[in-house]
Amino acid sequence: MASTSRTPEVAGLLERFARGDRRALARALTWIENQQPGFEQLLHATHSGLGRAFRVGVTGPPGAGKSTLTEKFALLCRRHDQKVGILAVDPSSPFTGGALLGDRIRMQDLTLDEGAFIRSMASRGRLGGLATTSLEAADLLEAFGFDVVIHETVGVGQTERDIVSAADTTVVVLVPESGDAVQTMKAGLMEIADVFVVNKADRPGAENLERALTTTLGLKPHDGRDWAPPIVRTVAVEGKGIEELAAAIDAHRSHCYESGASTAKQRARSADRVRDLVARRVDAHVWEWGGGEEILERALDRIRDGDATPYSVADEIVAAVGLDSRSARPGTEQEERG
Repeated sequence: MASTSRTPEVAGLLERFARGDRRALARALTWIENQQPGFEQLLHATHSGLGRAFRVGVTGPPGAGKSTLTEKFALLCRRHDQKVGILAVDPSSPFTGGALLGDRIRMQDLTLDEGAFIRSMASRGRLGGLATTSLEAADLLEAFGFDVVIHETVGVGQTERDIVSAADTTVVVLVPESGDAVQTMKAGLMEIADVFVVNKADRPGAENLERALTTTLGLKPHDGRDWAPPIVRTVAVEGKGIEELAAAIDAHRSHCYESGASTAKQRARSADRVRDLVARRVDAHVWEWGGGEEILERALDRIRDGDATPYSVADEIVAAVGLDSRSARPGTEQEERG
């Protein structure tokens, strides 16, 4: 069934969603996270509600205090009457694959607030810091009417590159103990920040960390649009520095709109989404509907016996779904003509 058509179940859920039913939102997020039948219909139907929310990514190594910082920032947004949706990526349970719900437990001050919504999502082994369906979940929160959507990544070190495409502003949270690691992290986390936070700044070494950031990175514009990431000191557990953090995020937001970076990022996000959807459909067409799995299973013995190679079997599978395997390999036709 095409993603643009609606089943009665989807239509009913969308009606409740449009009324602001938080249980409908929770159920829709579950559909998306589990990629249940009808989840693309939901996303298609709610897409017209996008374009209103600002997306903030909070990332950094384990133990940096990301959850506390996220909670305090969200509480500040609520004091300014902004509705906040939080997608907190937690490590997966090795038994169920579900989120361990640590962030949800820690953000008790937000859980009863009708203007805030917290969703723990399982990383499920994904190495980019986000869950597999984090971007789709953010779309749903935005369509529901949240003004700010916060992605809090699982702490996984240098591989958290997904947050760059997911967020309009990326906040990298470090602690004084990170000072010695700044140089080695330069090629990873340090290059994606729009705002740096030195959290737990009441600890010894905070000044050294700030000095190391300034020296190592030079605070040169990193996005080609004359933006030098500021460094903000916080003690999140005490609420110190949160207003300064909010001001830095607002400054970057204004910069993005004035420079056109916001539009460029939205275009890139849309392009990535379409590519992902096409890849998902092609993958399903080849392996599920086109018989690719069956062809592969029958060919494994031939590969073992030397009667076939992975490349010849790939050609068989591609041909079975109606594609010319020669056109799938750039340069092949020219090489044959030569």
